[in-house]
Amino acid sequence: MNNHDEKYTGYALCREMWETADMIRNLPVGKILEHKDRIGEQVLLSGEGSSRIFPAKNLLCAAARNSYGERLFTEGATQALEYDLRDRTVFVASNSGKTKEGVRLIRKLKAEGPTSLGGIVATAGTPIAEESDFSYILSCGKEEAVAATKSVMEQALYYDILFREKNGRPLPDLNHLADLVEEALALPVSGEIVRALSASPILYWAGRNNGVAEELRLKTNEITRKKSDFLEGTYGAHGIEEVMQPGEAVILVSPFSQELEKFDQVLRQGVGVNLISLSTEETPFPTVKIPATDDPDLLPYVELAAGWNLLVETGLALNVNLDKPVRARKVGNEWTD
Repeated sequence: MNNHDEKYTGYALCREMWETADMIRNLPVGKILEHKDRIGEQVLLSGEGSSRIFPAKNLLCAAARNSYGERLFTEGATQALEYDLRDRTVFVASNSGKTKEGVRLIRKLKAEGPTSLGGIVATAGTPIAEESDFSYILSCGKEEAVAATKSVMEQALYYDILFREKNGRPLPDLNHLADLVEEALALPVSGEIVRALSASPILYWAGRNNGVAEELRLKTNEITRKKSDFLEGTYGAHGIEEVMQPGEAVILVSPFSQELEKFDQVLRQGVGVNLISLSTEETPFPTVKIPATDDPDLLPYVELAAGWNLLVETGLALNVNLDKPVRARKVGNEWTD
């Protein structure tokens, strides 16, 4: 993806992807750290769609990898209505600040109390911002495209920075991360890969349960208008081949080296599926080689940006209007008083 070519810059979606790097460089870390004393021992990370998938699951993986002291879990806001969340810290992330499920959860918890409620929104003055006990207003600015991009990254960084600080870990090198994101967005995608993705009736994303592949599954629907599915971990080698068809495509996000042979045997040889990899290392399959980093907790951001790049190239090859899905909405389920 080229940030100087009208082919890309004519779309708000592409411009907002490129704006992500500047958002990272200029992130108001001080404002985020003002909330570090609001965090209790048990924390729920809630939200809907893109506001929960990558931000919450990325933090859960980082917490497990680095032995964070808090008990963290994530759940959609409507299912969370069924839980006893008293004396918990509950974050509700919502780009619009007026997602119905989030507003409903906040109002229920305020009525039950005591709960420490944090809102993460893009617009001040919205119900989730106003009714939470504390709130963070995203610095990235309004998104015009339906598919959320820069807001997803900022929500994830808010959690990342807050819980690194709470657990005595060094904060991420934001300038370095911004450079990596720009590099991932600019990676060339071969015609072979674009043709395989364009021809496939469904795009499967396989990878860790850290929100990256799952979020890219959602972005596939919004950007390419194709059906998609998320194959968690090694699920792709455990039975789904029964319903796969030759010519379908699976994108492996930083695949486990121990499982490459099995994926090849089961999916490529056994079904005739096209296997494509996003990885810091070359793989036996057509590979988009992404930049490496010494901080493993930064890699998911780079993977996500590279996945955006891949989807934009596919969407453009299919003559899709990247900014205007036919049915998808910016606010999936909006609160109205």
